[in-house]
Amino acid sequence: LCPRVRGSLRAASQRAIAIGLALGAIGYATQAGLFFGALQRLDASLLALVLYTYPAWVMLASFAIGREHPTRRRVVALALSSVGLVVLLAGAAAGSLDPVGVAMGLGASFAYTAYILVADRTALDLPPLALTTLVCAGAAGTFAIVGALAGELSTDFAPEGWLWLGLIAPISTALPIVLFFAGLARVGPSSAAILSSAEPVVTVVLAYLAFDEVLSGFQLVGAALVLGAAVLLAAPA
Repeated sequence: LCPRVRGSLRAASQRAIAIGLALGAIGYATQAGLFFGALQRLDASLLALVLYTYPAWVMLASFAIGREHPTRRRVVALALSSVGLVVLLAGAAAGSLDPVGVAMGLGASFAYTAYILVADRTALDLPPLALTTLVCAGAAGTFAIVGALAGELSTDFAPEGWLWLGLIAPISTALPIVLFFAGLARVGPSSAAILSSAEPVVTVVLAYLAFDEVLSGFQLVGAALVLGAAVLLAAPA
């Protein structure tokens, strides 16, 4: 660990450290496990649509527990991002509907909702980098134990696989978690959840650039709505 992270962890309370580890071992691991399980049963686009119902759950839960108060801007932004995601992804969903896969996708959405709300409180005691370290350590521990018990841990793959793992871990896992926690501390859970709805838009655009997947007019409209929600939240009051 870098000196900055070590210093933050030494200064943190034992309760904050325990919650950070639990966020990874229970919250993040549950969400990721359910998501990848559902991905075996559903098209990726349909699963993304199911998962990205979580901004609505985060906002409603934040209002219900008094963590945040509804404002016209937040409600309009949630409506824009939700409609945009439906337009963007629903047309791409193909194949038969698997009820178990849908249930697992919704479970991942609910798990992520709880993860965000707990992280919002924990982030008050831990800086983003230290909290990310605990989350990744906790999640790695859970997956290592489950994988060992299931007999599914394996390193028998091509050397190129290690290269991609080395890139995925810092760039696609640790960095997004750090940035999300940093944003969460600044804008609150509901706004952070809505802003993160830009992720599937980025996915669609990158798929177009990397794999020549064609963007339909409806997809462009949906992407514009999601980005519009992000602009609305970021604009000065």
